[in-house]
Amino acid sequence: MRPLTMSGHFLLAPIPESSSDYLLPKDIKLAVLGAGCVGKSAMIVRFLTKRFIGDYEPNTGKLYSRLVYVEGDQLSLQIQDTPGGIQAQDSLSQMVDSLTKCVHWAEGFLLVYSITDSESYQSIRPLYQHIRKVHPDGKAPVFIVGNKGDLLHARQVQTHEGLQLANELGSLFLEISTSENYEDVCDVFQHLCKEVIKVHRLGGERRRASIIPRPRSPNMQDLKRRFRQALSSKAKAPSALG
Repeated sequence: MRPLTMSGHFLLAPIPESSSDYLLPKDIKLAVLGAGCVGKSAMIVRFLTKRFIGDYEPNTGKLYSRLVYVEGDQLSLQIQDTPGGIQAQDSLSQMVDSLTKCVHWAEGFLLVYSITDSESYQSIRPLYQHIRKVHPDGKAPVFIVGNKGDLLHARQVQTHEGLQLANELGSLFLEISTSENYEDVCDVFQHLCKEVIKVHRLGGERRRASIIPRPRSPNMQDLKRRFRQALSSKAKAPSALG
């Protein structure tokens, strides 16, 4: 994986057969977007199963769910795979409804292109712009991933082009080979999960800071009662004799 390296442990946990008395952790919702045949499904399956499967039927948008451990904390991870019929010239118009629902739902994003397909690279910018349109606060983390890094003989997109695009968009860039390196794929998802957790924590701190106890309004009936008591006590007090 070039040019970003990360370390840590990211372990898959089996989902209990019966969870009636099991408190599920908070969900982390990720979406993997990109053109067709860039390896989105292969990336997800590689991460979840450690197996690399090169050929897939046309993707109709599958949702994967797992319990995972991130730095010792157990979380429920959901990953939305998306159809690959997105091309730059489509300007997202043919898929805007389903894509917008997915983007609204997700909290973190992987935008994937193949280094062997320049058109898939061209589709990254409109996808990123659509995410920022749906999430205008700019808080949702977005990573740009150049996949199929092992196919150097067929490279159409240079590493510096991916870096340049990521710098322009204010995103992180990673170049990986899903087929050859499981650790790199794992690091991509791990780091994105950590970024989503940071957003959650910052949002929680802001919410807690905004919940300031309001001073209690004076009770008018209570004030009137105390005033009458004060007047009564003065009336009952003996007069001072000179």
